[in-house]
Amino acid sequence: MLSSLKMLFSLMITLLFFGILFTTLVSDVRPSPPPVPLPPALKVPSPPKGCKGCSDVRPSPPPVPLPPALKVPSPPKGCKGCSDVRPSPPPVPLPPALKVPSPPKGCKGCRGSLIEKVMARYFQTWKKEQENSTKFRDLLRSTCHGFTKAVVSQDNTPVGAQIVYDGEKRKPLSVTAIFNTFAKRNPFSNKTWDTCSVVGNGGILSNSTCGEMIDSAQFVIRFRGLQERRRPFMESMRRYNDSLMLLPAFSYSTNTAVSLRALYTIEDFESPIRPVFLNPEYLQNLHSFWRSKGLNKRLSSGLMVASLALELCTNVHLYGFWPFDQHPLSHQPLNNHYYDNVPSKKNVHAMPAEFDHLLRLHEQGVLKIHLGECRPSSR
Repeated sequence: MLSSLKMLFSLMITLLFFGILFTTLVSDVRPSPPPVPLPPALKVPSPPKGCKGCSDVRPSPPPVPLPPALKVPSPPKGCKGCSDVRPSPPPVPLPPALKVPSPPKGCKGCRGSLIEKVMARYFQTWKKEQENSTKFRDLLRSTCHGFTKAVVSQDNTPVGAQIVYDGEKRKPLSVTAIFNTFAKRNPFSNKTWDTCSVVGNGGILSNSTCGEMIDSAQFVIRFRGLQERRRPFMESMRRYNDSLMLLPAFSYSTNTAVSLRALYTIEDFESPIRPVFLNPEYLQNLHSFWRSKGLNKRLSSGLMVASLALELCTNVHLYGFWPFDQHPLSHQPLNNHYYDNVPSKKNVHAMPAEFDHLLRLHEQGVLKIHLGECRPSSR
């Protein structure tokens, strides 16, 4: 009896133990959550019935569309090697102020890339820099002495003095015979002008509409010879009234007779124009000054006069100083001068190098270069 009770108790414990274990196993088995439905764009359809090997093959998701600006068109049919060739993005347009037109076809001597580089420098916003202007003016005055020596006068070249030509090695010229043709005093002494326009003779001035602005300048300087009849010469000078006429009488010996002929013609016609002679000593000072800046060839008359203006004037504006045979904006061919197309002697002046120095002064706000058409607001 006791033995039977022990067996029954043992069986109950065993059943109870298995019951607890089964309950624990059952309680840890949880049903899987229902599948989360994919959004329509990514939903993958079930493979069709009877499709062998389809169960693990899922189609690639559709491509994400590119925005319109980056969308690349498909290569045309039959185009070999086109799959990896993508068109270049459209060029970014330049702002109007910097846009340079292409040179015309068949343009001989067109320096497109050089002109584009020059114009990129020129088109920078210009601003007068008074400190730079004052420093450069003081430097010129201390080395070239334009205030006192720019013009031959009776007070800086006395009777009995000798003049040395600055452009050639020649026996000095005695001034005794022509002393009375000299200005009594230097017209620039102790006088400074607010605004001066300096006119070069470049072909860029043709049809530039700059005539009105040029004629309104305080100084009108023309370097043109008097070779034949006098009346046409004087008629061309009539518009300039009592302007100064600077004559390079003592640069070369051949200039002396032509300059004296111009002076006597002005006196005979009783013109109010005042002819004066550039002083060769001043020109030699200018050559030394610009040689120290890297200009080793003889200076052009334009750079001589521009240098003088920088000593005499607070604000200096340059016209007609473009040195190339192609217009900087239209790229059309240009005449050598605005009044003719006679070529200059080769290798006499370093015109592009001179312009580069003037352009540096333009960039520094010391002077202002005018290119293209003139408008009232461009001054």
